[in-house]
Amino acid sequence: MTMGRVKKLSIIVYSSSVDRVHYALAAASAAAASNLPATLFFTMSAIQALTQDEKGNHGWSKLGHSEEDTDGAAWDANNKEIGVAGFEELLEACVALEVKFIICEMGIRIRGINPTALRKDIPIQHGGLVTFFSDADAEGSIIFI
Repeated sequence: MTMGRVKKLSIIVYSSSVDRVHYALAAASAAAASNLPATLFFTMSAIQALTQDEKGNHGWSKLGHSEEDTDGAAWDANNKEIGVAGFEELLEACVALEVKFIICEMGIRIRGINPTALRKDIPIQHGGLVTFFSDADAEGSIIFI
């Protein structure tokens, strides 16, 4: 029995580790570049990756790494030095490739994030798990990061 190609990639981004959120962005942008629709559902601590403060500092730069004692900004700078796409580059690719971004309303409330802190340069839809599952495809894949 051969299986056909999945119809959609839906990713729940839960982790507050910069490397894991970075990988979610890489997976979504690669899927979209391959003509596979992709949705990123940011919830809980991962929401910080899509925020910025009053000075324009990006929230992802303050996220820690899952295996190293470094912050997002330092890890991102190292990635760029070795020729790996940076966090902002992946975000821009996702936006350009029309990856859908959904922010979990429950996660915003639980984490105490002010919705005005969400970045304006990313087309973010507010919703919840019902929104996410309604957006998913029965012939798609759901990944939890």
